[in-house]
Amino acid sequence: MNTASAIDDASQSTKKATSSVQEATTRKAPFGSRFLTNDTDVWNHNAWDHVPPPDDQGEAISKALEKQKSNPVPVEEKAKYNDKPSRHWDNFYKMNAANFFRNRKWLHNEFPELVAGTKAGAGPFVVAEIGCGKLISASICAGNSAYPLLSSNENPDLKIFAYDYSPHAVKLVQRNELYEAPPIGSIDAAVWDLTSRSGIPSNLKEGSVDVVVLIFVMSALHPEEWAQAVENVYKYQILKPGGLVVLRDYGRYDLAQLRFKSNRLLDDNFYIRGDKTRVYFFEIDELSLMFTGSKATAAQHASAQNCTIEKEEEEGDDGEHDRDTTTTTTTEPLEQVIHALSDVKLSDDTISVPEPSTASLNPTPPLPSPKAYPMPEPEIHPNLLALQNSRSPPRFSTEQLGVDRRLLVNRKRQLKMYRVWMQGQFRKLS
Repeated sequence: MNTASAIDDASQSTKKATSSVQEATTRKAPFGSRFLTNDTDVWNHNAWDHVPPPDDQGEAISKALEKQKSNPVPVEEKAKYNDKPSRHWDNFYKMNAANFFRNRKWLHNEFPELVAGTKAGAGPFVVAEIGCGKLISASICAGNSAYPLLSSNENPDLKIFAYDYSPHAVKLVQRNELYEAPPIGSIDAAVWDLTSRSGIPSNLKEGSVDVVVLIFVMSALHPEEWAQAVENVYKYQILKPGGLVVLRDYGRYDLAQLRFKSNRLLDDNFYIRGDKTRVYFFEIDELSLMFTGSKATAAQHASAQNCTIEKEEEEGDDGEHDRDTTTTTTTEPLEQVIHALSDVKLSDDTISVPEPSTASLNPTPPLPSPKAYPMPEPEIHPNLLALQNSRSPPRFSTEQLGVDRRLLVNRKRQLKMYRVWMQGQFRKLS
C-alpha cells in the first residue's frame, strides 16, 4: 500500500464527528451547520451558514463594481504594485507580526488528511505549507499556544516544510521556540517563491510531499503567475503521485471585494490593498480550471451551495489576511448598502458604515422588499479559460470543491455582512 492510500485509510478515523452540513431542523448545530430558518432569529447569533445573498445583493454588487471600474489603478502605476510583491509582504509582516492570524482549528475538521499524518503510527508524512506567513506557521509567529499540527503531533516521522517569499515571514517562524525544539517531528522553514522558475526548494526532495497547503496564497499572486505556481507543485515533483493540494481562498463578491474604493482595482476581480499587497477573488470554475483544466461539473456547482467550512469562533473570524473587512456594512435595505459602499472612513481602501443612531436600533416597521436584481454573470479569467482548450492531460482530480457562504452579524449595531470563501482539495494524478 502506498503512503497516499495509507493516509486516506487512516484519515477515515479522524474525520469530524458531525458533518458540516446537517438538517436545518437540528436542535443544536455544530459550527458550520447553523441555519437561519426564521428571519426574526437573525440577531440571536453572530454567524449563520448557507445563507443565500438577499434579492437586492445583485444590484449592490453591480453598483460597487461599477464604481471601482470607473476609477481603477492608473495604468502607469500598475507596474510598481506588481514588481517584487515579496517586498510588500515583508513590510506587512514587520508591521503586523502578531496580528490577523489565529489558531486554525478548522484545519483539523476540513482537512482530515493533515490530522491523519500527525497520528502515532502514521509513518513518514511530509507537509509543505506554502505561504507560511499566512497559516500554520503564522500561528507560531503570532505566539498562539495551539500550533495546529506540530503541537498536537504524535508522529515522529512528520516533517513540515514551511515556505514564503517574504524573508521576514520566514524569520518570524524560525524565531519561535517550537521551531528550535518541536516536541515530536520536525519543521524546516525557508524562503522560496511558489512562482519561481528555478525549480523546487533546495531542502526538499522531489516527489516527497504528501500534502501541499495553499491557504490564501493563490489570490495573492498575479493571474500571470498562476500557471507557474501550479507547474511547480506538479511538474517539478513537489507532490508525490496521489499527493493532495488543500486550498482555501477568497470567493467572488465577498464583502472584502465589494468594499474596495477608487484606485484599488488592478484588473477584473484583482485589487491592491492599502499596504500594497494584492488579492484576487475567485469563481469556483476558475479554481477547477486551474488544477484540472476543466470547469466545475454541474454536481460540483450544486454541492458548492451546500459546502460550509467549520469555524473555530462563533464570530466567524477565520483570520486570513483581511485588513479590508475590519468594518461592517449592512445589506438591507439596498439604499443603505450603496450608501455604505460609498463611504470610506476607517482605512484608505475599505468602506465603512456610519455609526447608527439610537433610533436606528429600535424596532421600526419593515420596509417594502426591493425587487429582485440578477446577480452578475460569472466571469472567468482569460488565462484560465485558455486551459479549457488545452490538449494536455489533466494533472489533478477534484476531491472537494465548494463555496463557504456565511452571514456574519454585528448584533450590537444590527449590521449584516455576507462573506464568501472557496475551499478545494485536488489529488495529483499519477
